[in-house]
Amino acid sequence: MVVEQKSTNCARCPFKIADRVCRKEGGKYPDNCPTILKKYLAKDALAEYSKPENANFARQASIQESEGYTNRELGYSRVRPAKTRIEEILEFISKMGYKKVGLAFCVGLRKEAAAVEALFASRGLEMISAICKIAGVPKEMIGLKDHEKIAIGEPEAMCNPILQAEVLNDEKTEFNVLLGLCVGHDSLFLKYASAPCTVLAVKDRVTGHNPLAAVYTLDSYYRALK
Repeated sequence: MVVEQKSTNCARCPFKIADRVCRKEGGKYPDNCPTILKKYLAKDALAEYSKPENANFARQASIQESEGYTNRELGYSRVRPAKTRIEEILEFISKMGYKKVGLAFCVGLRKEAAAVEALFASRGLEMISAICKIAGVPKEMIGLKDHEKIAIGEPEAMCNPILQAEVLNDEKTEFNVLLGLCVGHDSLFLKYASAPCTVLAVKDRVTGHNPLAAVYTLDSYYRALK
């Protein structure tokens, strides 16, 4: 008889975080726990970290994680957050020794992109930036009808994340930062980008680009989503 293995779902783990097997040896776990059931994958993944292109990257990322807190010497219960995401991105770039950085941004965040680009450039980085509307390709080229556009009855350029990625690839950026790309467009950029990427901010037109605001209020203002 073949027993069907349940799908991994760490988001529904019923145990307190401090008691979980992924946090301590001999910890608790549900019957679909990947730490227990996917050990064959864990071994392969660990081997990937030893590869030259991953080893220092992973190490510096973990160092950056810990340096995002103060009071570590006082114990885990006393740590406090200390750095914004943009600070951490700049520090990580410095740790990795990157000199040429790509910035892929949305036209709706062009002012923010200008500020970010100027800040990064002031740190001595060579910045290569690409706006989402690059090349000005009409939306009709990807099959949109007039009523499917934002500006109905007017010419409208499509977002072009594949070209954004290819331009940064062509310029040989060492690291890319995403700023406000739309849902799906960000996916295509990440699919085609050659250099490692991080996200400074994501698109959320309603919450001022703070999508967790809706998550935090799922039991109140955004209860209709449920």
